[in-house]
Amino acid sequence: MNRKLRFGMIGGGRGAFIGAVHRLAAVMDGRAELVAGAFSSDAARSRDSGADLGLDPARVYGSYAEMAHAEAAGPAASRLDFVVIVTPNHQHFAPAKLFLEAGFNVVCDKPVTLNLAEAKKLRAIVRRTGKVFVLTHNYTGNAMVKQARDLVREGKLGPIRKVVVEYPQGWLSTRLEATGQKQADWRTDPKRSGAAGCLGDIGTHAENLARYITGLRIAELCADLTTFVKGRRLDDDGNLLLRYVGGAKGVLHCSQIAVGEENNLNIRVYGEKASLEWHQEHPNELVVKYPDRPRETWRRGNGYVSETAKKFTRVPFGHPEGYLEAFGNIYQEAFRAIEAEVAGRPLPKDLDFPTIDDGVDGMRFIETAVKSAKRGAKWVKLPQG
Repeated sequence: MNRKLRFGMIGGGRGAFIGAVHRLAAVMDGRAELVAGAFSSDAARSRDSGADLGLDPARVYGSYAEMAHAEAAGPAASRLDFVVIVTPNHQHFAPAKLFLEAGFNVVCDKPVTLNLAEAKKLRAIVRRTGKVFVLTHNYTGNAMVKQARDLVREGKLGPIRKVVVEYPQGWLSTRLEATGQKQADWRTDPKRSGAAGCLGDIGTHAENLARYITGLRIAELCADLTTFVKGRRLDDDGNLLLRYVGGAKGVLHCSQIAVGEENNLNIRVYGEKASLEWHQEHPNELVVKYPDRPRETWRRGNGYVSETAKKFTRVPFGHPEGYLEAFGNIYQEAFRAIEAEVAGRPLPKDLDFPTIDDGVDGMRFIETAVKSAKRGAKWVKLPQG
């Protein structure tokens, strides 16, 4: 393509966290530019956010519906190629549906929708429209996460026996939402966050990371969800036992009341022949362990890593890559698909980004875990399909 992709953003205005992350990631490789947006449900705030970003005021809208109508009717020469949805969970489905049906590709933050029913409806819309839909489970964009997946796929660990994945944070160890803090406020509100709090916010990242690396699917789970902070309406701590299809076992722990923890997503995968360990706070290293020789520390950017890990490495070894680069890698893959769709070409068959199917799997995981917790931590089978 001999031009940059044009995109618009829904949400992500003043006071938002994830919108700025998406904007940085989307322009990291110089392949896209932000040209339009409905940055807030408050029209004045949306206009102010557009001004902050230096956008043409004529393409800054007071609502996503206004944006969809105007952009769909605009000239082809300046038409949006995709939209990015970075609103709270309850505002994912409606704009995604509207823009997909208006002919736009969509990038959406996770979890994909407010509930499983919406996710299944959205999947049907994606399939019907044939548009590209990307879900930003960004941690799968890390080069050493891809290296870990390659080791599993190549059989270096042998058959997988056990998976332990953790995501502890401490930022909600007090009732921060009562102070008016925006990020805490919507994440602890069931009307905007959905049936789960901590589990939906970060537990889904842990589940997705484990599934991405191992390829294993959960057959059934037992979930103990707790709300430790008085007055909070959703869970802030979760402990789950997992049984995978094929016989492997798993443990998933997520918490936002783990005092002193920052963003300690980590995973350990134990096979019959070897095991591996990766920590998000040290994303450039992958530890591989054996029963009969010293453990190895694989580092991003070196010549011994897999071709996939090399492909998603941006700078030479010794120069740290992390959160933003992983996000950028998701967009890098998304752009391969969007550029093909815009040009009317078949999509590449080797695309590597989370899709609507991952979104449905994530919502199925959330609803099954909540059901198990409400039954007193009973084992519940995870529906398939």
